Order: sequence, then structure tokens, then C-alpha cells
Amino acid sequence: MKAAVLALLWLLQPLPAWPDCDWPLWQQYKVAMMSEDGRIIDYSSSQAITTSEGQSYALFFALVANDKAAFERLLRWTQNNLAGGDLSTRLPAWQWGQGEDGDWRILDGNNAADSDLWIAYSLLEAGRLWQQPEYTRLGRELLWRSAAQSLRMMPGLGLGLLPGNTGFGKPRGWMLNPSYLPLPLLARFGGEAVVWQDLASSTRWLLLNTAPAGLAPDWVMWSVDGQSGFGELGSYDAIRVYLWLGLSAPDTPGRDELLAHYTPMLAMTRQAGVPPERVNAVTGHTEGVGPAGFSAALLPMLAAIPGFEAELARQRERLRTSPPDSRAYYDRSLLLFGLGWEEQRYRFDKKGRLLVPWEDSCE
Repeated sequence: MKAAVLALLWLLQPLPAWPDCDWPLWQQYKVAMMSEDGRIIDYSSSQAITTSEGQSYALFFALVANDKAAFERLLRWTQNNLAGGDLSTRLPAWQWGQGEDGDWRILDGNNAADSDLWIAYSLLEAGRLWQQPEYTRLGRELLWRSAAQSLRMMPGLGLGLLPGNTGFGKPRGWMLNPSYLPLPLLARFGGEAVVWQDLASSTRWLLLNTAPAGLAPDWVMWSVDGQSGFGELGSYDAIRVYLWLGLSAPDTPGRDELLAHYTPMLAMTRQAGVPPERVNAVTGHTEGVGPAGFSAALLPMLAAIPGFEAELARQRERLRTSPPDSRAYYDRSLLLFGLGWEEQRYRFDKKGRLLVPWEDSCE
């Protein structure tokens, strides 16, 4: 896509000036949390763990930053340490770190399906943007393996995504995580196989019908008789539901209805001045003050809905004056997603393709 067309897409919404090619927040992220060999370290853990989630987010940020060297190191570490050397034959284990015996190894071999999807997406888009067929091949193989192991037909819903291989299928139904299903990624995968289009359709239905108060839960139970048991707690997982909706392209099917449905979180944030840390997704009762990363996660959605301009400015100011600690892995990840979008460093189009200004303007 030529720079002039990209510029037109960017100008569809009022945004700050076109970003420089260098991305300081990504550079800070690498210095604080990325090892020389390419693993993202979560310093909040006594075991200095690395998760497939952390690797998947960093791969996406490296792609947005046009950082080919970091992308390669992250991918190599992920394959060698989480996937037995080959992501095409094994989904990555979700947790790696120092065991009680002092050895560094996989601590939990279960996969995390959302991380599988983010890794596959970054590989597919890196293959396209950097013209690297090997990335495209690996992304497709990982995507097919994820579909085979994680997608299930569920009565009354259609296709659902199991959050992991084990532990989420119960005799009475399936535990599902709405934040594992970013619509931009599903749109991109829909260009690879129709099964992902089906998942996008069921996901839109799931998001509308498992949040009766317009507040996202962390988890829901989908029963074998086709009914949803509403999850009550919405917190560190659920904040990503609002983030992914805000990041969706304006012409994404169902986006406007979903944004309107989830506006109550923005209203709560406006009333309190900060996002809540925990919310009862059924009653609307809130507790605690959400960390700065929650403010970053809400920026795209605040920008997408008219009437929240003042609240958008207030959350921007919070991030300017009280940013997350440089080693706060999850908060910093939300910061890069939210501020990266705010600074125009990336967009998704209707088909889920990544739009980046460096494609034609930065070497």
C-alpha cells in the first residue's frame, strides 16, 4: 500500500502528528524486559517467568517498530524454548522460568490460545510486510495447528476457542475467555480460512450476550445445553476486550454495536476519573483503582465514541504524569498497545491487515 493511501486512512480520525520512525516506548520496553537472546522477563514473578503471551506481544511490537533483528531473536527464543524448536509442530507452552530445583525450563506446558493467535498473526503480517515467505509459512502452519487443537463446536454458540488444550473443557461445558478473541486478528485469519470467519461471527455474538450490563467478564462458562453462565469478575483479562474493540477498524462488521454495548466502562471511568481495577460484570459494582495500563487500554475506545473527548484527555494526562514502572510487564504491554495506536504507529484495516507508516516512509 502506497504512503498516500496510508495517509488517507490515518486521516479518517483526528489524531496527533505522523510519528517518527523510531519508537521510544518500544526501545524502553526492550531495555527493561528483553534479554539479549530474546525473551521477555516478567519481573513481578519470583521465578522471573516468561510467558507465551509476553513473547507474542513483543513480536507484534517489534513488527510495528520495524525491528527485524528483535523480531528474529524473539521468534528464535520462542521456538527453541516454548515449542521444542518448531512452532509448526507444537503450540508454545505458556510458562517458562526457574524451577524449584534451580533449573530453567518449561513450568507449564499447556498452551495459551490467545498467544498462539498473536504469534501467528505477527508471523503472517511480518511475512507480508517484510516479504519473508518463511514467516508466512510458519504463521500459516501455526494457525492451522491452533485451529485443530483449540476450536470446538459449542451448542447454541457455534465455534468457540478453548483458552488452552487442557483444563477448560468441563463435564458441564467450556470455560471461555472473551479477551482471547481480538476481532482484527480474526478478520485477518478469515482471509486464510473460512473457519476463522465463523469464529469471528460467533465471537461478536458472544461479546454481546455474555456481558448483559455492558461490562466484560474475565471468564464465562458456556454449558453443554447452549447457555452462558455469566462471569462476574472483570479485571486484568477483561480490560483487553475494550482495547481490542477500540483497535478494530471503523468498518469492522458489528463494531459500532459492540462499542455502544460496552460504553458503560467508559462512563464508569469518567465518573471515577480512573478505570476501576475490578468490576462485577453483572451488578456493576466496582472496587479498586485500575493501574495506568488500564487507562492506556481504554484510549482507542475513548477516541472512537463521541462524547468522551474530555475523558480521553484525562487518561492521556494520567499516562503522562504517572506512567507504569518500566519493568511492569503487563502494564507496559497495555501501554504500548494503547499509546502505539494513539501515536499512529499502527492501525488495522477491515480485513485485519496491519497498517504501519514505515511501510513506505522508513527504511
